[in-house]
Amino acid sequence: MKLYFGNTTTTITTLMILCLLGFIGYTIFQRANILYWGRRTLFVLVFGLVICCFAAARDGLDKTIQHTIDGSCAPGIFPLLSIPNLIGCIGAAIIIIAAIATPIAKSQAAREVWFYFMSGGALLKIVVLEYLQMIFRQKQMQYFSLQSMDVQKLLKQKYWQE
Repeated sequence: MKLYFGNTTTTITTLMILCLLGFIGYTIFQRANILYWGRRTLFVLVFGLVICCFAAARDGLDKTIQHTIDGSCAPGIFPLLSIPNLIGCIGAAIIIIAAIATPIAKSQAAREVWFYFMSGGALLKIVVLEYLQMIFRQKQMQYFSLQSMDVQKLLKQKYWQE
């Protein structure tokens, strides 16, 4: 739970992701009653961008970039050249393509397709990045707990020998 509700940034990010997933799910189930797909696509674009900014702050992407440039701080949880960042860029490219194509589309049926395309890009980013974040955070926790165990063993050895 600390992974998703550990501090303000993680809590807000988690709640916004759940809201976006709910909005996409509601839209899919109510697709027969929706008249204006462009508005829904615009909402996914803007709200998804806000979520992306919060997730980048949560994962320390700015620190990773700064660490890569000048090494003046510790990196975030994902290396700059990694699968999570590559998947994030692919998802962002899908979203950008859909954002450009939606206003160009002449019919609501075409805009509906672009909504699904954009939602797919957002879901790709959410599913992959959240899953990999869980794995990376667990490995970090295991690494630090192993380090603390080694320190404890060393301290016990030192104090028991003296």
